[in-house]
Amino acid sequence: MARQIVFTAKAAKPPPMYSQAVKAAGLVFVSGTAPTDPVTGAFKGSTIQEQTRQCLTNIQAILEEAGSSLDKLVSVTVVLADEDDFAGMNEEWLKWFPVDPPARQGAKLPARIAGLKVSIAAIAEA
Repeated sequence: MARQIVFTAKAAKPPPMYSQAVKAAGLVFVSGTAPTDPVTGAFKGSTIQEQTRQCLTNIQAILEEAGSSLDKLVSVTVVLADEDDFAGMNEEWLKWFPVDPPARQGAKLPARIAGLKVSIAAIAEA
């Protein structure tokens, strides 16, 4: 099985220990994506809605680089720093996926990182 590393400058640059995404077996596996602005390298937004929007913007850019798109998402993992942010995250989520959303699971960030409220990983059809 061949695999292809996916990278775009239109999304946040990942640390050297992982790739933005890997394309293999007809799928695109997007690594956990923080709400990092690709230009400044800083977290973008102070609210859960703003940070969710930036995570999804980054994922959208990565999927497009891989020849895929948000409408081909199959499964997503949303990781929150504070479970009280669930409603706010959902508020923004519904703007992106008003019908037929991908399967989704949630988790809690294992450690606090100053300013980070959400990280999202995704799997999409290639």
